[in-house]
Amino acid sequence: MNQVIGSQSISFGVSPYLISSGSVVGSKESEGPLAKLFDMASQDDLFGAKTWEEAESNMQKEACILALGKAHIPPEKVRYLFGGDLLRQGIATSMGIEALQIPMFGLFGACSTSGEALALGAMCVAAGYGDYMLAVTSSHFGSAEKEFRFPLGYASQRPLSAHWTVTGSGAFLVGTEKSHIRISGVTIGKIVDYGLKDSQNMGACMAPAAVDTIMQNFKDFGRKAEDYERIVTGDLGYVGQDILFDLIKKKGSDIRTMHLDCGMTIFDQKTQDTHAGGSGCGCAAVTLAAYVLPKIKKGEWKRVLFVPTGALMSTVSFNEGASVPGIAHAIVLEHC
Repeated sequence: MNQVIGSQSISFGVSPYLISSGSVVGSKESEGPLAKLFDMASQDDLFGAKTWEEAESNMQKEACILALGKAHIPPEKVRYLFGGDLLRQGIATSMGIEALQIPMFGLFGACSTSGEALALGAMCVAAGYGDYMLAVTSSHFGSAEKEFRFPLGYASQRPLSAHWTVTGSGAFLVGTEKSHIRISGVTIGKIVDYGLKDSQNMGACMAPAAVDTIMQNFKDFGRKAEDYERIVTGDLGYVGQDILFDLIKKKGSDIRTMHLDCGMTIFDQKTQDTHAGGSGCGCAAVTLAAYVLPKIKKGEWKRVLFVPTGALMSTVSFNEGASVPGIAHAIVLEHC
């Protein structure tokens, strides 16, 4: 029986399984430390399309097809799809998965969308609403820069606190079919706003939300940092990681020895000039699919807390001078 625990968490009585995943990335990601681990890497960041937005849609479609193909599950067997991206009205998702004809929920959690999608998919499976759910998200450097900052042709200078948006898409099949990875619980995050307004310093904006969700997970499940072999954040980067460590230490915990940040893992900061690290919905998603899940599957990591982080801003809110609040969702992944 599923159990609502604490104020923000669910512990699944019968855990849904993370059956398969698919990862698709662009050229810069295929030159980084994880290059050989991705399912598909393209040297053409347009992915055969004419626009960045269409390219991102193509990535999502390919990631879904890969995840379904690995499990030998046709699209018509998937009850619901949970997906989202960074673009206005979620057009990368709606255009990307249209051909699959799976009933879908469009999500927006900024760069935390992979966690939001996985949580909702797992909750639906655990509640008995279907045997298979698909979670997918994506981001694209070209489309994100055009949407939130400046078109690439403008050649705007980037401060050292800025992130490099990952061109990538990750899809995950969650269901009742047994695998070596189960989702044993989730902690849904709250919006946390420290009043920061710098859109070129996303790590600082998101770190307080990551702290809030991680500490709430510890409290709700009655655990401490040492109960997890890895605590994986989405894209806090080098600036956000320092803030994360400081804030958590003030709350009486230390996660330095088990922390891993996807934004710091996917790129080589020195040779690829990515400043504070990678970011975007695709950052956490493809790193989870290509790097984290295989280690859990092999039993190298027995229990992992996956905490993708998001900065809840839009071009309108930024131009009107609003602060950039953050959110983070935690997914408990276990080897079985």
